[in-house]
Amino acid sequence: MSTPEKIVQLLIAVSLFFGVMGLILVATQRLRSRRGEYVQTAAFVAPSLLMIAIGLLYPAINTIIQSFQNAGGTAWVGFDNYQQIFTDGDLLKVLRNTALWVILVPLASTSIGLIYAILIDRSRFEKFAKALVFLPMAISLVGASIIWKFVYAYRAAGNEQIGIANAFLTWLGFDPYRFLLTEPWNTLFLIVIMIWVQAGFAMTILSAAIKAIPDDIIEAAKLDGVGGLGLFRYITIPSIRPSLIVVLTTISITTLKVFDIVRTSTGGNFGTSVLAYEFYVQSFRSFNQGLGAALGTLIFVLVTPIVIYNVRQMRKVESR
Repeated sequence: MSTPEKIVQLLIAVSLFFGVMGLILVATQRLRSRRGEYVQTAAFVAPSLLMIAIGLLYPAINTIIQSFQNAGGTAWVGFDNYQQIFTDGDLLKVLRNTALWVILVPLASTSIGLIYAILIDRSRFEKFAKALVFLPMAISLVGASIIWKFVYAYRAAGNEQIGIANAFLTWLGFDPYRFLLTEPWNTLFLIVIMIWVQAGFAMTILSAAIKAIPDDIIEAAKLDGVGGLGLFRYITIPSIRPSLIVVLTTISITTLKVFDIVRTSTGGNFGTSVLAYEFYVQSFRSFNQGLGAALGTLIFVLVTPIVIYNVRQMRKVESR
Protein backbone atom coordinates (compact mmCIF):
# COMPACT_ATOMS: atom_id res chain seq x y z
CA MET A 1 0.00 0.00 0.00
CA SER A 2 1.44 3.36 -1.04
CA THR A 3 1.84 6.34 1.29
CA PRO A 4 -0.97 8.42 -0.34
CA GLU A 5 -3.41 5.52 0.13
CA LYS A 6 -2.45 5.25 3.80
CA ILE A 7 -3.00 8.99 4.24
CA VAL A 8 -6.43 8.73 2.59
CA GLN A 9 -7.39 5.85 4.91
CA LEU A 10 -6.21 7.85 7.92
CA LEU A 11 -8.28 10.86 6.87
CA ILE A 12 -11.34 8.66 6.34
CA ALA A 13 -10.93 7.11 9.81
CA VAL A 14 -10.55 10.51 11.47
CA SER A 15 -13.56 11.86 9.57
CA LEU A 16 -15.68 8.90 10.64
CA PHE A 17 -14.66 9.41 14.26
CA PHE A 18 -15.61 13.06 14.30
CA GLY A 19 -18.75 12.28 12.33
CA VAL A 20 -19.93 9.74 14.92
CA MET A 21 -19.11 12.11 17.79
CA GLY A 22 -21.01 14.89 16.01
CA LEU A 23 -24.07 12.72 15.50
CA ILE A 24 -24.06 11.77 19.17
CA LEU A 25 -23.84 15.43 20.22
CA VAL A 26 -26.64 16.46 17.86
CA ALA A 27 -28.87 13.59 18.95
CA THR A 28 -28.39 14.21 22.68
CA GLN A 29 -27.92 17.99 22.98
CA ARG A 30 -31.61 18.59 23.78
CA LEU A 31 -31.62 16.13 26.67
CA ARG A 32 -31.20 18.35 29.74
CA SER A 33 -32.76 16.21 32.49
CA ARG A 34 -30.94 13.71 34.69
CA ARG A 35 -32.31 10.93 32.51
CA GLY A 36 -30.99 12.81 29.51
CA GLU A 37 -27.53 12.89 31.08
CA TYR A 38 -27.66 9.11 31.46
CA VAL A 39 -28.68 8.76 27.82
CA GLN A 40 -25.90 11.09 26.73
CA THR A 41 -23.34 9.18 28.80
CA ALA A 42 -24.55 5.88 27.38
CA ALA A 43 -24.35 7.29 23.85
CA PHE A 44 -20.68 8.18 24.31
CA VAL A 45 -19.77 4.97 26.16
CA ALA A 46 -21.61 2.62 23.80
CA PRO A 47 -19.11 2.85 20.89
CA SER A 48 -16.21 2.08 23.25
CA LEU A 49 -18.07 -0.86 24.76
CA LEU A 50 -18.92 -2.11 21.29
CA MET A 51 -15.28 -1.95 20.21
CA ILE A 52 -14.19 -3.75 23.40
CA ALA A 53 -16.79 -6.45 22.77
CA ILE A 54 -15.67 -6.90 19.15
CA GLY A 55 -11.92 -6.55 19.67
CA LEU A 56 -11.50 -8.19 23.08
CA LEU A 57 -14.44 -10.16 24.45
CA TYR A 58 -15.34 -11.99 21.25
CA PRO A 59 -11.76 -13.14 20.50
CA ALA A 60 -11.33 -14.21 24.15
CA ILE A 61 -14.52 -16.29 24.14
CA ASN A 62 -13.71 -17.70 20.72
CA THR A 63 -10.22 -18.72 21.91
CA ILE A 64 -11.66 -20.52 24.93
CA ILE A 65 -14.09 -22.39 22.66
CA GLN A 66 -11.29 -23.33 20.24
CA SER A 67 -9.24 -24.74 23.11
CA PHE A 68 -11.75 -27.59 23.34
CA GLN A 69 -11.51 -28.41 19.61
CA ASN A 70 -9.02 -30.30 17.45
CA ALA A 71 -6.21 -28.78 15.41
CA GLY A 72 -8.48 -27.72 12.56
CA GLY A 73 -11.38 -26.64 14.76
CA THR A 74 -13.66 -29.21 13.14
CA ALA A 75 -14.39 -31.49 16.11
CA TRP A 76 -14.71 -31.30 19.87
CA VAL A 77 -11.96 -33.01 21.85
CA GLY A 78 -12.86 -31.91 25.37
CA PHE A 79 -9.87 -31.41 27.65
CA ASP A 80 -7.44 -33.32 25.41
CA ASN A 81 -5.47 -30.17 24.56
CA TYR A 82 -5.06 -29.28 28.23
CA GLN A 83 -4.11 -32.87 29.01
CA GLN A 84 -1.42 -32.69 26.34
CA ILE A 85 0.00 -29.51 27.89
CA PHE A 86 0.49 -31.22 31.25
CA THR A 87 1.66 -34.61 29.95
CA ASP A 88 3.74 -33.98 26.81
CA GLY A 89 7.47 -33.86 27.59
CA ASP A 90 8.25 -30.85 25.41
CA LEU A 91 5.32 -28.86 26.75
CA LEU A 92 6.25 -29.76 30.33
CA LYS A 93 9.65 -28.24 29.61
CA VAL A 94 7.84 -25.12 28.36
CA LEU A 95 5.89 -24.96 31.64
CA ARG A 96 9.12 -25.43 33.63
CA ASN A 97 10.81 -22.61 31.72
CA THR A 98 7.82 -20.32 32.23
CA ALA A 99 7.82 -21.07 35.96
CA LEU A 100 11.52 -20.18 36.15
CA TRP A 101 10.86 -16.89 34.35
CA VAL A 102 7.91 -15.97 36.58
CA ILE A 103 9.77 -16.80 39.80
CA LEU A 104 13.22 -15.40 39.06
CA VAL A 105 12.52 -12.28 37.01
CA PRO A 106 10.15 -10.47 39.45
CA LEU A 107 12.18 -11.40 42.53
CA ALA A 108 15.57 -10.53 41.03
CA SER A 109 14.39 -7.35 39.29
CA THR A 110 12.60 -6.06 42.38
CA SER A 111 15.49 -6.93 44.70
CA ILE A 112 18.06 -5.24 42.45
CA GLY A 113 15.84 -2.20 41.97
CA LEU A 114 15.16 -1.89 45.72
CA ILE A 115 18.79 -2.23 46.77
CA TYR A 116 19.91 0.19 44.08
CA ALA A 117 17.22 2.73 45.04
CA ILE A 118 18.31 2.62 48.69
CA LEU A 119 22.03 2.92 47.87
CA ILE A 120 21.66 5.98 45.64
CA ASP A 121 18.92 7.70 47.65
CA ARG A 122 19.85 11.35 48.26
CA SER A 123 23.35 10.86 46.85
CA ARG A 124 25.05 13.57 44.80
CA PHE A 125 24.96 11.53 41.60
CA GLU A 126 21.42 10.16 42.13
CA LYS A 127 19.95 11.49 38.87
CA PHE A 128 22.79 10.12 36.76
CA ALA A 129 22.69 6.74 38.54
CA LYS A 130 18.93 6.46 38.02
CA ALA A 131 19.22 7.33 34.35
CA LEU A 132 21.92 4.72 33.92
CA VAL A 133 19.76 1.90 35.30
CA PHE A 134 16.51 3.12 33.74
CA LEU A 135 18.08 3.38 30.26
CA PRO A 136 17.33 -0.27 29.28
CA MET A 137 13.61 0.48 29.78
CA ALA A 138 13.85 2.84 26.80
CA ILE A 139 15.00 -0.07 24.63
CA SER A 140 12.50 -2.52 23.17
CA LEU A 141 12.81 -6.15 24.24
CA VAL A 142 13.86 -7.01 20.69
CA GLY A 143 16.63 -4.40 20.84
CA ALA A 144 17.72 -5.62 24.28
CA SER A 145 17.84 -9.20 22.98
CA ILE A 146 20.01 -8.21 20.02
CA ILE A 147 22.40 -6.38 22.36
CA TRP A 148 22.71 -9.42 24.61
CA LYS A 149 23.15 -11.75 21.64
CA PHE A 150 26.35 -9.85 20.96
CA VAL A 151 27.28 -10.16 24.64
CA TYR A 152 26.72 -13.94 24.50
CA ALA A 153 28.21 -14.40 21.01
CA TYR A 154 30.30 -17.58 20.68
CA ARG A 155 33.22 -18.55 18.49
CA ALA A 156 35.22 -21.74 18.67
CA ALA A 157 38.31 -21.81 20.87
CA GLY A 158 41.33 -20.29 19.20
CA ASN A 159 39.30 -17.64 17.35
CA GLU A 160 38.91 -14.03 18.40
CA GLN A 161 35.79 -13.68 20.54
CA ILE A 162 33.43 -10.83 19.60
CA GLY A 163 31.12 -11.50 22.57
CA ILE A 164 32.01 -9.65 25.76
CA ALA A 165 31.18 -12.63 27.96
CA ASN A 166 33.36 -15.11 26.06
CA ALA A 167 36.11 -12.53 25.59
CA PHE A 168 36.22 -12.19 29.37
CA LEU A 169 36.24 -15.98 29.86
CA THR A 170 39.13 -16.48 27.43
CA TRP A 171 41.00 -13.59 29.07
CA LEU A 172 40.72 -15.49 32.35
CA GLY A 173 42.05 -18.62 30.64
CA PHE A 174 38.78 -20.55 30.26
CA ASP A 175 37.30 -22.01 27.08
CA PRO A 176 34.49 -20.04 25.38
CA TYR A 177 31.00 -21.08 26.44
CA ARG A 178 27.85 -21.56 24.34
CA PHE A 179 25.62 -19.34 26.45
CA LEU A 180 22.50 -19.59 24.25
CA LEU A 181 22.89 -23.21 23.18
CA THR A 182 23.67 -25.14 26.36
CA GLU A 183 20.63 -26.50 28.21
CA PRO A 184 19.27 -25.75 30.78
CA TRP A 185 21.49 -22.79 31.59
CA ASN A 186 20.59 -20.95 28.39
CA THR A 187 17.15 -20.22 29.86
CA LEU A 188 18.81 -18.52 32.83
CA PHE A 189 20.93 -16.40 30.50
CA LEU A 190 17.76 -15.28 28.69
CA ILE A 191 16.20 -14.43 32.04
CA VAL A 192 19.16 -12.12 32.70
CA ILE A 193 18.05 -10.00 29.73
CA MET A 194 14.59 -9.49 31.20
CA ILE A 195 16.04 -8.67 34.62
CA TRP A 196 18.34 -6.10 33.01
CA VAL A 197 15.33 -4.39 31.44
CA GLN A 198 12.91 -4.59 34.38
CA ALA A 199 15.32 -3.59 37.16
CA GLY A 200 15.10 0.02 36.00
CA PHE A 201 11.31 -0.03 36.26
CA ALA A 202 11.47 -1.48 39.77
CA MET A 203 14.11 1.06 40.84
CA THR A 204 12.05 4.02 39.61
CA ILE A 205 8.83 3.02 41.37
CA LEU A 206 10.51 1.97 44.61
CA SER A 207 12.74 5.03 44.71
CA ALA A 208 9.65 7.26 44.55
CA ALA A 209 8.05 5.20 47.33
CA ILE A 210 11.14 5.51 49.52
CA LYS A 211 11.20 9.29 49.09
CA ALA A 212 7.54 9.41 50.17
CA ILE A 213 8.36 7.95 53.61
CA PRO A 214 7.86 10.80 56.13
CA ASP A 215 11.12 12.05 57.63
CA ASP A 216 9.63 12.18 61.12
CA ILE A 217 9.10 8.41 61.09
CA ILE A 218 12.73 7.84 60.18
CA GLU A 219 13.94 10.32 62.80
CA ALA A 220 11.76 8.71 65.48
CA ALA A 221 13.17 5.29 64.62
CA LYS A 222 16.73 6.60 64.83
CA LEU A 223 16.02 8.15 68.24
CA ASP A 224 14.80 4.74 69.40
CA GLY A 225 18.14 3.28 68.38
CA VAL A 226 17.04 1.68 65.12
CA GLY A 227 19.57 1.95 62.32
CA GLY A 228 21.00 0.19 59.29
CA LEU A 229 19.23 -3.08 58.62
CA GLY A 230 16.69 -2.28 61.32
CA LEU A 231 15.51 0.79 59.43
CA PHE A 232 15.29 -1.26 56.25
CA ARG A 233 13.34 -4.08 57.89
CA TYR A 234 10.99 -2.20 60.21
CA ILE A 235 10.53 1.14 58.45
CA THR A 236 11.37 0.99 54.74
CA ILE A 237 9.80 -2.36 53.80
CA PRO A 238 6.45 -1.84 55.64
CA SER A 239 6.18 1.72 54.29
CA ILE A 240 6.72 0.75 50.64
CA ARG A 241 4.86 -2.57 50.78
CA PRO A 242 2.05 -1.44 48.41
CA SER A 243 4.63 -0.29 45.85
CA LEU A 244 6.52 -3.56 46.23
CA ILE A 245 3.36 -5.51 45.49
CA VAL A 246 2.58 -3.39 42.43
CA VAL A 247 6.12 -3.83 41.08
CA LEU A 248 6.16 -7.59 41.69
CA THR A 249 2.75 -8.20 40.14
CA THR A 250 3.37 -5.91 37.16
CA ILE A 251 6.68 -7.60 36.34
CA SER A 252 5.06 -11.03 36.84
CA ILE A 253 2.36 -10.21 34.27
CA THR A 254 4.97 -8.91 31.82
CA THR A 255 7.08 -12.03 32.33
CA LEU A 256 4.17 -14.42 31.77
CA LYS A 257 3.68 -12.83 28.34
CA VAL A 258 7.39 -12.82 27.41
CA PHE A 259 7.83 -13.50 23.71
CA ASP A 260 10.29 -11.06 22.15
CA ILE A 261 13.40 -12.20 24.02
CA VAL A 262 12.89 -15.89 23.25
CA ARG A 263 11.96 -15.22 19.63
CA THR A 264 14.93 -12.94 18.96
CA SER A 265 17.61 -14.80 20.93
CA THR A 266 16.99 -18.49 20.27
CA GLY A 267 13.75 -18.81 18.33
CA GLY A 268 12.52 -21.13 21.09
CA ASN A 269 15.17 -23.71 20.20
CA PHE A 270 17.57 -25.51 22.55
CA GLY A 271 14.92 -25.97 25.23
CA THR A 272 14.18 -22.25 25.77
CA SER A 273 10.54 -21.98 24.68
CA VAL A 274 7.94 -20.46 27.03
CA LEU A 275 4.14 -20.39 27.04
CA ALA A 276 3.68 -17.22 24.99
CA TYR A 277 6.16 -18.33 22.34
CA GLU A 278 4.72 -21.86 22.22
CA PHE A 279 1.28 -20.33 21.72
CA TYR A 280 2.65 -18.53 18.67
CA VAL A 281 4.35 -21.67 17.34
CA GLN A 282 1.32 -23.92 17.68
CA SER A 283 -1.14 -21.34 16.32
CA PHE A 284 0.80 -19.83 13.40
CA ARG A 285 3.50 -22.35 12.50
CA SER A 286 2.09 -25.78 13.29
CA PHE A 287 -1.48 -24.56 12.65
CA ASN A 288 -2.70 -26.53 15.65
CA GLN A 289 -5.46 -24.09 16.55
CA GLY A 290 -6.82 -26.21 19.39
CA LEU A 291 -3.53 -26.57 21.27
CA GLY A 292 -2.57 -22.96 20.56
CA ALA A 293 -5.89 -21.74 21.95
CA ALA A 294 -5.42 -23.92 25.04
CA LEU A 295 -1.99 -22.38 25.64
CA GLY A 296 -3.43 -18.88 25.21
CA THR A 297 -6.25 -19.68 27.61
CA LEU A 298 -3.75 -21.02 30.14
CA ILE A 299 -1.80 -17.74 29.99
CA PHE A 300 -5.07 -15.85 30.54
CA VAL A 301 -5.95 -18.04 33.54
CA LEU A 302 -2.50 -17.47 35.07
CA VAL A 303 -2.54 -13.70 34.52
CA THR A 304 -6.08 -13.06 35.77
CA PRO A 305 -5.50 -13.74 39.53
CA ILE A 306 -2.42 -11.51 39.49
CA VAL A 307 -4.36 -8.68 37.84
CA ILE A 308 -7.24 -9.00 40.33
CA TYR A 309 -4.84 -9.01 43.28
CA ASN A 310 -3.01 -5.99 41.87
CA VAL A 311 -6.25 -4.03 41.42
CA ARG A 312 -7.37 -4.83 44.98
CA GLN A 313 -4.06 -3.68 46.42
CA MET A 314 -4.21 -0.43 44.45
CA ARG A 315 -7.76 0.22 45.72
CA LYS A 316 -6.59 -0.35 49.29
CA VAL A 317 -3.82 2.19 48.82
CA GLU A 318 -6.22 4.75 47.30
CA SER A 319 -8.72 4.29 50.15
CA ARG A 320 -6.15 5.13 52.82
